[in-house]
Amino acid sequence: MSSLKVLRAADYPRMPWKNGGGSTEEITRDAGTGLEGFGWRLSIADIGESGGFSTFAGYERVITVLQGEGMTLTVDGRDTRPLLPLDPFAFSGQSQVACTLLGGPIRDFNLIYAPQRYAARLQWLSGEQRFFSSASTVLVFSVSEALQVQVGNSASTLGRHDCLQLDGNTGLLDVCVNGACCVIELTAH
Repeated sequence: MSSLKVLRAADYPRMPWKNGGGSTEEITRDAGTGLEGFGWRLSIADIGESGGFSTFAGYERVITVLQGEGMTLTVDGRDTRPLLPLDPFAFSGQSQVACTLLGGPIRDFNLIYAPQRYAARLQWLSGEQRFFSSASTVLVFSVSEALQVQVGNSASTLGRHDCLQLDGNTGLLDVCVNGACCVIELTAH
């Protein structure tokens, strides 16, 4: 039986980074506590200055700038393209990563997942979109002030940085969104 819940940005717990260099608002995760035991995790990080990232060996990461001018990452000694708002970038959690801010503090959105446990798909959408998903977990993260989400017969309105989470899907979901959002689909292996 699938379950659907709406997670509100005002309720996200704040936790320190593994390396102590900043803090993160945790949106949701599949399991575990602290920085251990999860198969996947969604979070928002506030980056106030250029510096190193925590490592997450055994995980893959997808990062997207939400607010601010952007950043450039150095991943295992190689510089990325400038990462501007809503431009996702994927890298290995075990890589040595440092960021250089392009013009002041930023907020970013992070998916961290264990590829040996989950297949993951992340895409940014805008406007009115309809898609079908057979993923066991579907997450819709809003960057709109009022995002309309319809999953089957259930309608929800999400504010900025709210997240809709559907777990336990075993069929083909019909999902409609109307606004700017990120859709994450996760399926356990």
